[in-house]
Amino acid sequence: MKTVGIFLMLLLSAFALFAQTPGNDITRLIQSGYSERAYSTEPVTDQQLDLILKCGIKAPSARNLQAWKFTVVRDEPAMKELISNVTPGNVLIIISGKESETGTTPDFDCGLAAESMFIAAHSLGLGARIYGSPAGKVNAAKESYQIPAGYKAVVLLRIGNVDKSVDGVTAASPRKTTEEVVNFRK
Repeated sequence: MKTVGIFLMLLLSAFALFAQTPGNDITRLIQSGYSERAYSTEPVTDQQLDLILKCGIKAPSARNLQAWKFTVVRDEPAMKELISNVTPGNVLIIISGKESETGTTPDFDCGLAAESMFIAAHSLGLGARIYGSPAGKVNAAKESYQIPAGYKAVVLLRIGNVDKSVDGVTAASPRKTTEEVVNFRK
């Protein structure tokens, strides 16, 4: 039994070491991700959506309050009220945070949940795009979008199958260099 325990400890140590290498699956996924603009009409499955939502639920939050609610919109006319270029088969997730939660950061927490779902969608081979501007439209018609009382829409996440005819490398907006974004304090 002691040998099995030692083996498991070594295995976990090796896994932890592997996870920190620059070529692991998660860092490669993040490095290759972009916000898709062209989607196919192939629908997002219930299983894919369920896994993506579970990843959002597991996102970190201040004091682990999880001060968010997710509203799933599959109705194409409702989505088109918020985003003009919706493709049939897409799903829109409205991520809402508590309106008044003293000492917390619900907007930031909602952003973390959106990012977790964004990465989960890409890990499943789907495309995803995060929108901030349409949150104002949602908040102006909360009842219509079934936003729970005491919550406000913070961001929206669009998920869909990617149009394979679009090249992800040339379709992606160029990213700033490390030198343009990172300051090192001396």
